[in-house]
Amino acid sequence: MNEMTNNEATRRTPRLSLIVVAIAAALAMGGTAATAQAQDAATATDTSKARTLEAVTVTGSRIRRKDEVAASPVFTMERSEIEATGVISVGELLQQLPSVGSSFNSTGSAGTSHGSRSLNLRNLGANRSLVLVNGRRWVNGAGTRGFRDFVDLNTIPLAAVERVEVLLDGATAIYGADAIAGVVNIITYSEFDGFQATAYTGITSHGDGFTHNEDALWGKSGDWGSALVSATVSRNNQILAGDRDFSRVPLQGLSRNTPAGRFKNSTPVGGFGTKAFVPDGNGGFRLDNPATDVYNDTPDTTLTGPLDLAGVYGQLRFHLSDHVTFVTEGLYNTRESSQRFPAATPRIRGGDGMTIPADHPYNPFGVDFRGSGTSFEAVRMITELGPRINTQDVDTMRVAAGLEGAFTNSWTWNTFYTYAQNKAKWTSANQIDLDKVALALGPNARCAANNCVPLNIFGEITPEMANYIRATGVDHNGTKQHDFTANLTGDLFKLPAGDLAFAAGVEYRKESGYDRPSAYFNEKPQFITYDRKTTSAPRLPTSGSYNLKEAYVEFSVPLLANLPMARQLELSAATRYSDYNTFGTTTNSKLGLVWRPWDDLMVRTTWAQGFRAPSINELYAGLRQTNLPAIDPCNGGGAGKPGCAGVPTSYNQANYSGGSILSTVGGNPELRPETSVNRSTGFIYTPGFAKGLTWSVDWYDIDLKEAISSFGSQNLLNLCANSGQRCNLIRRDTTGEIINLTDGPINLNRLRAKGVDSTLRYQLPELAMGNVALMFNAAYLESFDRYDTLPSGQVRVMKRAGKSDIARESFPRWKANTSVDWSRASWSANWSMHYIGSTYEGPAPARGRIPAQLTHDVWAAYALRSQPLTFTLGVQNLFDKDPPLSYVNGGDLNFDMSTYNPRGRFIYLKATLSL
Repeated sequence: MNEMTNNEATRRTPRLSLIVVAIAAALAMGGTAATAQAQDAATATDTSKARTLEAVTVTGSRIRRKDEVAASPVFTMERSEIEATGVISVGELLQQLPSVGSSFNSTGSAGTSHGSRSLNLRNLGANRSLVLVNGRRWVNGAGTRGFRDFVDLNTIPLAAVERVEVLLDGATAIYGADAIAGVVNIITYSEFDGFQATAYTGITSHGDGFTHNEDALWGKSGDWGSALVSATVSRNNQILAGDRDFSRVPLQGLSRNTPAGRFKNSTPVGGFGTKAFVPDGNGGFRLDNPATDVYNDTPDTTLTGPLDLAGVYGQLRFHLSDHVTFVTEGLYNTRESSQRFPAATPRIRGGDGMTIPADHPYNPFGVDFRGSGTSFEAVRMITELGPRINTQDVDTMRVAAGLEGAFTNSWTWNTFYTYAQNKAKWTSANQIDLDKVALALGPNARCAANNCVPLNIFGEITPEMANYIRATGVDHNGTKQHDFTANLTGDLFKLPAGDLAFAAGVEYRKESGYDRPSAYFNEKPQFITYDRKTTSAPRLPTSGSYNLKEAYVEFSVPLLANLPMARQLELSAATRYSDYNTFGTTTNSKLGLVWRPWDDLMVRTTWAQGFRAPSINELYAGLRQTNLPAIDPCNGGGAGKPGCAGVPTSYNQANYSGGSILSTVGGNPELRPETSVNRSTGFIYTPGFAKGLTWSVDWYDIDLKEAISSFGSQNLLNLCANSGQRCNLIRRDTTGEIINLTDGPINLNRLRAKGVDSTLRYQLPELAMGNVALMFNAAYLESFDRYDTLPSGQVRVMKRAGKSDIARESFPRWKANTSVDWSRASWSANWSMHYIGSTYEGPAPARGRIPAQLTHDVWAAYALRSQPLTFTLGVQNLFDKDPPLSYVNGGDLNFDMSTYNPRGRFIYLKATLSL
């Protein structure tokens, strides 16, 4: 498969558009729809917008309330605030929140996102952050080398979202497993009358990264109920690393794998000794110079990947009677994404059974090269194949139906069943078939018998040669979810301070996943002794499932009311019983207390137990080989470090693998569940002297036991080198090169995170200059400690707050967003700032302290009075700030791709039609 051009990628969009139009029409005609039921359509406790509401359910509680009191901190973004961000996806929206740590996005070829977006609340990992839509679980993602154990936010349609609520507290007792770091509840419109269409297009000031997004929303409501359909088509063009100055040349050094190649033999040949030599450009050869015989393979790799999204979402709510409503919803979403990597470098070694006979038509030396007697090695990046390209095609389908209603005593109930699945095809193109390389370099008679094309590894590689050794593989993977819930809530009886409220429910859930890797890539080689047939890493297939049955009960107990220093004192309590077919039973509880000494101030505190069972991926993922980013501490022999004994002083990792280590990873069926204790304390202040002002501050402490994580490639290397422990997981050859590192999920004992979140909102009194609203949202990471139990029994504590000295893990102490909204008559405008604090990445050759980054976004909009049209012109990253450079965390792209946006200044225009 040849390289996919930009034009070819662009041609996908019309096909996606047709899919969306067809499905939208079918939904509109057939009435398939989705609900945004009032259950879990919560109101944030820290919002400054006063509302007059009937009983609603606050996110973090199943009890319907007539006020906005909640013991747990909830941050809310209304539709107007979502529009003000200028983003076009749920993932991009949520990843801007200060409480979100390093997350998968579309940045980089080696970022392992593969077109998906994740949510990493509190830096505790995407699989510890629960994602709900209208209070119900969403299916896990697919489309990487295997399936995911977290939700891909790109599968959720932003066009139908009315608001987003982020519960920054543990909620296992309320919603079940995975809600350790917090819960995001994405709430769609429940009623929408009219039609709205939006066209969005943008491009960077560098002239690349072209983006367009078109969406439409139609809804109708009446005495019979309501119906809604939304459809979206979106396209993001790629940006390559060579298109930006900061990523054009890797800080970690240029690759020793060059298109010219280098060659060495264990015995003198061609007038050279055993040292490596390279073509001299004149038909001869010369000795290799490690300082100058290098190659920059970064410019043609992905900085931000191309992404096509298309989807349709529908909802229908039909009143069967005055007290019972039928609810159904449906979604179909399709995604196409790809990433470019440097061209493949085949492993050509005599020790692996490769041979080059003396009479080979492209052997310029006339000498037999083989593993026995002579041992040779040829290292050449075969750019004639083009860059390696990974492509993902992912389809998401979700259907659901249920009933909700109310009894005459005001108690309410609901039942709901959901079936959802993700199906993905992964295509890996422009790899190399090593068996065919062996045939093309080997004995002439064997080559002829297998109809092979002889390969000129020492000179010009023709298109025919490249096409013969080219390898393309296709994987298939996916996830499925069955979920049934039933809930009941109401007031049990009156107490002196108010009604004793109650909620209870049951849930049955089954999760399953499968991964069928390419049979071609998994074939055993026939003509070599190396353990893989192609340059793509083989892996074993994965399949697994689990199910669980759960029941919960929740109470809200008013203790005091309307007393001096006790306008309100309320206790909340919940407990949840879970029965897993894989791990048995567990019970987790939560307590909360709300105290309002006077009307302007509310103090809240919670204590919650958390639980997360190992995912299918963590338990059963088939073993696979990969390249993990790490710097070998034994370079140059390791300077006497105990774990570097026997490593030659001549060894330099850059000569072999640059900044990555060949590794084996996979599942661990011996894993135990994680447990946690979450504590939070905070207040909400709404001063009477400043109407429209709300200020909330919440402190949290999350203590996670039996935390499941890989030890980490860099951690393993450092531990072995400095202490001699876990060196059995690292294999080296006689040159010192690491030929395999084994790293998989284990129960690492403990993680503990502490910090403070603060949100301030102020809707100023109406001014002659217009309406002005201010918002400030900040997160401070006090500490993030990882406790690892070593084989000796010693516990090592890694203090991560304020650091970024491990690849793909940045922990800035401060993150904040600030915005100012202004509107007057037909005009409106917004100015926003995004702050990411500084971090420390370690001593030389790292940069030491990575500086803080502050970026600015602005937009202005004008609504035509004569037509229902609004035009918006916006600029993101107004001053074109580059991400701060990082040697350790940046890999070949020189920056932390999980934290910073490398796109630069981005200018967009949006038009919205509302009827």
